Amino acid sequence: MENNNTESNSSFSGVKVHPNAFVDPKAELHDGVIISQGAFVGPNATIGKGTEIGQNAVISGRTQIGSNNKIFPNVFIGLDPQDLKYKGASTEVIIGDNNTFRECVTINKATEEGEKTIIGNNNLLMAYTHIGHNCELGNGIVLSNSVQVAGHVKVEDKAIIGGCLGIHQFVHIGYLAMIGGMTRVDRDVPPFCLAEGHPGRLRGLNRIGIKRSGLMENKDFDLKLLQSTWNFLFKSSDAISNSLEKAMKGELDLSSSKLCSFLKESISKERRGPMPLVNS
Repeated sequence: MENNNTESNSSFSGVKVHPNAFVDPKAELHDGVIISQGAFVGPNATIGKGTEIGQNAVISGRTQIGSNNKIFPNVFIGLDPQDLKYKGASTEVIIGDNNTFRECVTINKATEEGEKTIIGNNNLLMAYTHIGHNCELGNGIVLSNSVQVAGHVKVEDKAIIGGCLGIHQFVHIGYLAMIGGMTRVDRDVPPFCLAEGHPGRLRGLNRIGIKRSGLMENKDFDLKLLQSTWNFLFKSSDAISNSLEKAMKGELDLSSSKLCSFLKESISKERRGPMPLVNS
């Protein structure tokens, strides 16, 4: 994303703004920001130090972007939500540090007054990813090419989501979950789980992801206990609500507790419920 034609704009100390870019004088740009040719930065934008904004990217609305993000060409952040309920509220997009947004990523602001679309730190959003209104992404997440995320979706830390798929509104994706490409994601995917298929179904634990995460080195992590808890919850002939109640009365480590807590929330009336097991 280097642009040898960038030059300093006297309005922004320590910032490089291409002469063919537009940056509103009211925008707040920190040291080391690079704005490339054809980019647009609106008056209510705050851009953290070292962030690079590529050619023809648009940063609009009340948008706060942290430090050392790489925003590639034709990315659109902070525009109005694609929501018929939106009536012009001045909502926000808040983005953390060290994220990479590849070509043609779109991130919409929230719908109702006081609401936010939030993206954490160290995430990779590949080309043509869409993040709808009121979404919340954690840290260390990978969204592959053409992942389409509807409104009010929550994705927890270190989830990996394969390409060319859609995630239904209000779905929650758990910590260290992995979803295969072209999966139809219309239910919650619990933490540590591997999901795949059309319609999406749970296939088991994301054992490779767990090993790569470094959790195995944590003395408080017990993979055997997590696996036995998972089997009890998803392979029982009992209703998952009954299995969950029994599991939470037994011995649980931190990871098994995380799994059970997620499922307890998922089966509540406000949520869409967990994705079922394959062949269930």
